[in-house]
Order: sequence, then C-alpha cells, then structure tokens
Amino acid sequence: MFQHDNARPHVARICTQFLEAENYLSGFGNEFSSEDPRCPGSLPEGQNNPQVCPYGLYAEQLSGSAFTCPRPTNKRSWLYRILPSVRHKPYTAMHCGNLTENWDEVEPDPNQLRWMPFTIPKSSEKKVDFVTGLHTLCGAGDTKSRNGIGIHMFTCNTSMVDRCFNNSDGDFLIVPQQGEILITTEFGKMMVEPNEICVIQQGMRFSVNVFGETRGYVLEVYGAHFELPDLGPIGANGLANPRDFLTPVAWYEDREVATGYTVINKYQGKLFSSQQVFSPFNVVAWHGNYTPYKYNLDNFMVINCVAFDHADPSIFTVLTAKSSRPGVAMADFVIFPPRWGVADHTFRPPYYHRNCMSEFMGLIKGHYEAKEEGFQPGGGTLHSTMTPHGPDRDCFEKSSTALLKPERVADGTMAFMFESSFSMAVTKWGLETCQRLDKSYYQCWEPLRKHFDPNWRPMVPLALQGPRLLWSDG
Repeated sequence: MFQHDNARPHVARICTQFLEAENYLSGFGNEFSSEDPRCPGSLPEGQNNPQVCPYGLYAEQLSGSAFTCPRPTNKRSWLYRILPSVRHKPYTAMHCGNLTENWDEVEPDPNQLRWMPFTIPKSSEKKVDFVTGLHTLCGAGDTKSRNGIGIHMFTCNTSMVDRCFNNSDGDFLIVPQQGEILITTEFGKMMVEPNEICVIQQGMRFSVNVFGETRGYVLEVYGAHFELPDLGPIGANGLANPRDFLTPVAWYEDREVATGYTVINKYQGKLFSSQQVFSPFNVVAWHGNYTPYKYNLDNFMVINCVAFDHADPSIFTVLTAKSSRPGVAMADFVIFPPRWGVADHTFRPPYYHRNCMSEFMGLIKGHYEAKEEGFQPGGGTLHSTMTPHGPDRDCFEKSSTALLKPERVADGTMAFMFESSFSMAVTKWGLETCQRLDKSYYQCWEPLRKHFDPNWRPMVPLALQGPRLLWSDG
C-alpha cells in the first residue's frame, strides 16, 4: 500500500509508525481508554486529574459538549500529554484561500447545478496540502451562532509537514474519493481509503498525509455532532451498526521542531495560525467518548423495499446531525450502496421530486443509476430547496419499459448525499472560479416527451370481467 519515497522522509517515517501500530477500537460513542504500549500504566487510575500524572504527563480535558448536557449527549475526553496544547505563540490571521463562510458573494441561484470532476493540481506545478486545498462550494448558517453547515472539496497533492489543522467551528465529515489519506490525530492514526469516511470532531487537531493526487468531499456542521439515526420500527439492528465504527488507539511522538510547528485554527469562518516548538501529537494516553472515528461504507446493512413503491431515501442514512426540531436534520449523510431491486409494478430509479431540504450529491466511484452520463466521480450536484430534479430521459424511458425482475442495483458504485434543512448558498468559487460548473446540466431533462393519451382506458383482466350479457332486438 505504501511506497516509501526517499524524497519524502516524513511520509516514510509516518507510514512506518502507522504500520507498526495499526489498530482500532470498535464502537460508536463508547467510553474508550487507550495508552501507547511504549508507556504502560500511563492512564491514571481512579481519577482524571491526579496531582502528579504518571510519567510526568500533563492532564488536559477536551470537551465536545456543555458540562451540564444530559449524560447521553455529554461528550468529553481526557488527554495525557507530554506538553499541554496551551503552550503556543499567539494566533495571527492567515490567508483563507477558497475557504469561506461568506454566503453573500454572489446572487442566489435556484437552478439545478452540476459540477464536473474537480481539478487536482499537479505536484510538478504547485505543492498543495489538505488545508490549502480546501475549497468551499456551498453552505448556510453562521459559525458565531453555532448553527449551520458548509460543504467543501479538497484537492491536494502533498502531505502536511510540521503543521496541523484544528476546527473550532464544527465537525468535519471527510469523504475521500481519490487517494488514501493517513490522518494523524491527538488520539492516534487512521488510514482512510475511498469508500471509507471519517469524522474529526470540533477542536481535535489533525494532520493529513497523502500519497499522490488526492480528492474528496467534506461536510462541516456547526453546532451539532454526528450521531447514528434512530431506527424506529426497523428495530435494534440495521443501517450502520455501531460496532463497525473504528477509533484510533493512542500513539505519541516526543518531537521538538526547531524551525517551528504550525497549528492552523479555523475560527468564526477564518483561518489563524500559531507557532510552537513541539509536535502536538504528544498524547501518550487518553480516555473518554469524544474521539475521531472512521467507517467503511461496505459495512452498511441496507434496508430496502421488497413489495412495491419506494421507501424514502432516509433509509440509507449513515449519520445525522440533528437540529432542535424533532425529525429535522441540520445535515444527514446518506449513501446509495449496491443492493437488490425487487419492487413490483414500480418505477425503480429515484422518482421526480421537489424537496424542502437541500440535496448535494457526490460520487465516489461507478455510475449513478438515475444519470449514467455527466455525473462523474469527483464531481457533484446541488438540488436546492424545492428545485425539481429526477432521472434523465434515457433512464426514464429504459426503466418505464424494463422487465421487472430482481436485479442488482449500483454494483461497483457508491454515490452519497449531504442532505440539509438549510437553504444553501453557492460560493463564487463554486459558480465561477473553479470553472467546473456544467452549464448544460438542464439539457438532460429537455428530451423528456409527453406520453399523455386522453383516450387511454384501463385494461380489465378477463377474470374480472364477469359473465357477458347477450342483447337482441326482441
């Protein structure tokens, strides 16, 4: 999987360290505890904050919720580190590039929007890492009031060297599409490949290493954390099962950086940087329920219709970030995985639709069933609030006359949707600068033709016609 490049010794070092300690803790939202095996007994026993921690470590709590939240929603972890994160120089503003929270850059656009695959810069032309490769596509809301979302693309070609990222505004749900990424966090390391996702929650420092040209999607949520959706009548099992979520184990480096280590902080939609002289990944042990985690989309247990008609696409929800209104999400992460289609008397692809939610779709691999042309891996579509959308003409005609037998749907494909109750604004980068907007998108519906026949009458089966009456002139 890894090719150690002598020109990139930091990548070789990180890959070797990861291979030596690749391991995960299983479960979603569990109370975990982990210590680096190089320092046995580094977790304090019986208390969180002893007067003197084992090995001379500093105790530091990372809180992901208010102290007084109900226990089921109370999120925090204790980190035992070589130096506390407070030891850094003051933050100073830095250039934000194409990362923004300005939703008023351009006039609103209610049209169906589609983007061709976003361009990945060539490393021979310009070195771009995960942070400099973040581009905001659309979003809504406000980081100051802690209520909103942002959707970003990342396109990069080089690893982050002696710098890490910290999002004070919200959670990042990262969806790699091309190229695997090795994410080093304060809690340990995660290798995340296309068809996997990971969540880095608010305030967690992380660094991203890549192994070539890399692209993916990011859903950012301010003011809520992702959780598993309620299953209701489905029962106790199904969809994304908790045990399939993986949290990294403790791993630390005690490394001084004489030239300075840069900590980049996203705060109120802007970027700031500070300098320190040591690696922030110096956590020897930790315990708690506020952690980064990853999930393999192949593990999703699909629920689907086995009689007729469609169930709503909410049955494909992997994670949800709830709003204050019951049943209404700030954001849902929904996938359309390989599955069987068996519905009788039914138009099986997605139906024509207008929705009070906003729907951004991306494609990791394969061909999406409702639009096999034009919607490509690494691209995306946005169907805004109440904007009509649905299958193109070819899909409609083919599926309207297809023999309805059991068939595999979406084999070799993985499409996903970021669905939100927010009415999202598209950025200037998304509409103009990126130059990837497909202005011919609307044309895929232009060939739809009228099938209406006012003389049509239902055919009554012979078995239901009953006895025939014979008439005579007499």
